[in-house]
Amino acid sequence: MWIANPVSPLFQQLDKRKNELYHGGFEPIPDVCLFSEAVSADWRRRNYENNMAALLLAIEVKASERAGGRLRLGEITSDIFKLQAHRQEVQARNHDFIPVMMVIDTVPNLEERMTQESFAGSQSAAREAGVEFFYVSQDQDFCSMTNDHY
Repeated sequence: MWIANPVSPLFQQLDKRKNELYHGGFEPIPDVCLFSEAVSADWRRRNYENNMAALLLAIEVKASERAGGRLRLGEITSDIFKLQAHRQEVQARNHDFIPVMMVIDTVPNLEERMTQESFAGSQSAAREAGVEFFYVSQDQDFCSMTNDHY
């Protein structure tokens, strides 16, 4: 989903990191996007204005899959801030969607799951950014969503 002339500080910064020949826009690539029927099965890059208007839900997914490693706060908050900036771009064009950060932390080894501190920091960052936060774990006491309206 191409965003021409970004207005959010994050996407402006990311645009400037590219080769000068490619400045003038940014392309966030959420893991999952759901569109209304208005997209008319045409979510090509060149149909970006209609895509932004038809976007209903954008989801970033992080899954615990590293042997000997954990999902860390920085990588999750990076996706949260990207979702926040994406929403700012869409709202600046008089549309809106629901941004979602989904963490799937189901590895059986406890030493490879997120720490409580990373979980709490991710949840707090999502709340402050206006991003829904879904966490799935084998530990049912640790499952959570950011907002209470679900």
